Amino acid sequence: MRTSEDLPNPAPTAASAIAAAAGEPPNRTVQFISFRVGDQQFATDIMAVREIKGWTDTTTLPNQPEYLLGVLNLRGTIVPIYDLRCRFGLGLTTATRTHVVIIVSVMERTIGLLVDAVSDIITIKSSEIRPVPEMDRATTTNYLSGLISVGDSMVVLLSLETLFAQSSQLDTSTLAA
Repeated sequence: MRTSEDLPNPAPTAASAIAAAAGEPPNRTVQFISFRVGDQQFATDIMAVREIKGWTDTTTLPNQPEYLLGVLNLRGTIVPIYDLRCRFGLGLTTATRTHVVIIVSVMERTIGLLVDAVSDIITIKSSEIRPVPEMDRATTTNYLSGLISVGDSMVVLLSLETLFAQSSQLDTSTLAA
C-alpha cells in the first residue's frame, strides 16, 4: 500500500482550495483503489467499491452500447458490466481469467467495471490531488476528477458519478476525442 510518505511534498492545489471552501480540511486522508486499463493507471474512491471479483461470462442484452458487455447475477442482484477500455475508446477487451471486475456503487446503482488488473490502494492527503489541466474539449475531461503522482507515474482519478451519468448521452468516440 502506498502512502503520502512515498509521494513528494506537493504545493497547495486547487483541490485543497475546493476542500477548504467545502468546509473540509485540506489535509484530510483519502483512499483510492487503483487499477490498470491497458497501459494507463486509474483510480476511484475506495468507498464506492463493494467487491472485486474475477471475470465471469455475462449475459448480453440486445441493442446496448458496445462498452456494456452484459449483465451478471451477483447473489440475486443483476449487475451491468462495463468495459472501461471500450468506454474510453481504446477498443473492446477480450476478457480472460486474468481480468478483474470491480463492483461499485454509483448513484444508488450497482455496476461492474471490467479492468485489466487491480493495482493498489493509495492513501494520500486530499491536498495532494492535482487538478486535471484544461483541454480543448470539455467533454473529454469532465469525468476526470484529478491526478495523483505516485512515484514517477500519474494516476488518473475517475468520477464514476459523472462517467456513468453520461452513459446515455455520450458515445465512445466522444470520450476518446
